[in-house]
Amino acid sequence: MKVTVTALASTLLLGSSLSAQTPDHRAAQAHDHHAAQTLGTVRFETSCAPSVRQRFDTAVALMHSFQFGRAIETFNAILAADPSCAMAHWGIALSRWSNPFAGFKSPAQLAQGLDAVGKARAIGTGTAREKAYVDAVAQLYVDSARRSQSERLKAYEQAMAAVSNAYPEDVEATIFYALALAAAADPSDQTYARQRRAGALLEPLFARYPDHPGLAHYIIHAYDEPALAARAAGAAKRYGAIAPSTPHALHMPSHTFTRVGDWQASIDTNKASADAARAAGQPADVLHASDYMIYGYLQTGQDEAARRLVATSVEVFRTFDPARASGAAPASAAFFANAAIPARFALERHAWSEAAALAPHPSPFPNADAITFFARGFGAASRKDGATARAAIAALEQLRGKLADTNDDYWTGQIDIAMREVSGRLALAEGDVEKGLADLRDAAAREDKTELASVTPGPFLPAREILGDMLLSLGRPTEALAEYRASLERDPNRFWSLYGAASAARRAGDSAAARDHARRLLELTRRADPSRRAALDEMRRLTG
Repeated sequence: MKVTVTALASTLLLGSSLSAQTPDHRAAQAHDHHAAQTLGTVRFETSCAPSVRQRFDTAVALMHSFQFGRAIETFNAILAADPSCAMAHWGIALSRWSNPFAGFKSPAQLAQGLDAVGKARAIGTGTAREKAYVDAVAQLYVDSARRSQSERLKAYEQAMAAVSNAYPEDVEATIFYALALAAAADPSDQTYARQRRAGALLEPLFARYPDHPGLAHYIIHAYDEPALAARAAGAAKRYGAIAPSTPHALHMPSHTFTRVGDWQASIDTNKASADAARAAGQPADVLHASDYMIYGYLQTGQDEAARRLVATSVEVFRTFDPARASGAAPASAAFFANAAIPARFALERHAWSEAAALAPHPSPFPNADAITFFARGFGAASRKDGATARAAIAALEQLRGKLADTNDDYWTGQIDIAMREVSGRLALAEGDVEKGLADLRDAAAREDKTELASVTPGPFLPAREILGDMLLSLGRPTEALAEYRASLERDPNRFWSLYGAASAARRAGDSAAARDHARRLLELTRRADPSRRAALDEMRRLTG
């Protein structure tokens, strides 16, 4: 159903209905917030009262764009109108899980979700299909003290597979199953088996239902890896137009744009997303969009715009209340961005003194806190400040221990990489070339085996880019060029990888490669500030 409606007070107004099997019919969905709301085209069949059918579609459309707070409000409005609608409690339970790609779920979330499952079961579902949906979402919450979050997520995936297989005509079952597949993917599995399976389910449906918000959204998530990102191009171009009333629909295309190195497209869509999130009172989403935005600014040399974003992000974080996060970005994403934005600003400008001086701001999330200590350590190591660098490594080790205690293998591994980058840089600064290169090669090998979490637009400094810098400084340009090329394969169009590749190629005597990399960097930096003039003037000389 095409979702454009004006909402009055708390009333939910919807137009004509759309069967998921008859996409030629369109329905307008609306929510409050005193504005026309365009959310996309959704039809979710239930046995609830006919009077709440269109409201239910609105709530599901909001879930598909990760507008969980608004979805819960809408499901509660449905229950006020039809207390026997057990499936509204299913929707609340799934919304309480929030962003499935986010990390740790709090005890409060788990308790609220389990409570919603219990209420759905107490009321009793109207059909076997509805019971299957409720039993599936229960897998996210039941036995949380005994089963890990990963185990429960995979159990939910299997349960949704059963729903999809039992009801092949139910488009929504297939969509939610595909989302579960992508969310349960192992970040170390570089066959991308689950992501490919999810995409194979979603793409044919997207061709049939091009206005469905979940289809566009989850295709982007399924292919949110550099090796797969080009497959999401069509969905990325469409999603913002499908559901422009949701900040996340305006942000999500930037995942694809970032993975392929289309920096200006990422900047533009994140500007729109941050503005929409600010208007919706979703500061966590403002911060998450700003982290992606500053990454784009810094890859294109727009340092002054990045500087302004650092300042405004500080103000946004002051308005953030972790207990009130209601959009796509969970509290953890806000803390992550709060640490990431100033760290990126220093590291991507090679402002090592600024990086070394960053002040830690302890949070409930060790992976967020690790960002500041990595920046401090790497900045200090680059300045040959061994005491500060070693203190940062010790802090990273402590944070790693906290994550290991929670069996968070992914972020534990990311801190392992960060520690080796700092220790390798410090060893080289202190003249221990053998140890320095060994640590950096170890970091690069580890980084090669894992993929980026969706919370981050990119690495703070890619290990192979650092390794290239170090090899170039040691007068080994041919080896350096190989590392820069490997870095660009994984993270396309990064400023310093292109700059390094051009410089290394020149010193290795490969003038054609030097010219090609320099030209590419100059194309990407047409809006660059004078702060990058020296580096870009050097690139211009290589193209002459």
